[in-house]
Amino acid sequence: MPKLDLSKAPVKTGSIYPEPYAAMMAGRSSLRLGDLGGLKQFGVNLVILEPGALSSLRHWHLNEDEFVMVTEGECVLVQDAGETVMQVGDCAAFPAGSPDGHQFRNRSDKVAKFLVVGTKAPSETATYSDVDLQLHVEAGKARYTYKDGSPWTGPR
Repeated sequence: MPKLDLSKAPVKTGSIYPEPYAAMMAGRSSLRLGDLGGLKQFGVNLVILEPGALSSLRHWHLNEDEFVMVTEGECVLVQDAGETVMQVGDCAAFPAGSPDGHQFRNRSDKVAKFLVVGTKAPSETATYSDVDLQLHVEAGKARYTYKDGSPWTGPR
């Protein structure tokens, strides 16, 4: 395959989160580099955070590994144990099944970017650490529940 033309990468803005959580993702976008390259077994995304933006709700994956490397600017990794400033070249890894919720926040006045590489498990559950919400993905279809497994109807 030839060199990828990043100007042709699919861009994802916003979130698939239900409200009110979707609105919290303003200022976040990503270039879907793995999709551009035709990759099927793992995802590769360049996440772009405008000043003040969040990468996601704090979460962890049951079946999918994630690897992150900061490529531009500075952001703060927020985990159960606290916060870590991440700068260009800094990396973090999140093994599947480790219940340590994580997210990145751009608290600077400049754009921050980081590369995310993650597996694409056929069945996945993401648990959101700070809210009563889980995402379940089966055969490419997403559904949300509360942590007790009951159907999600809104914040409670």
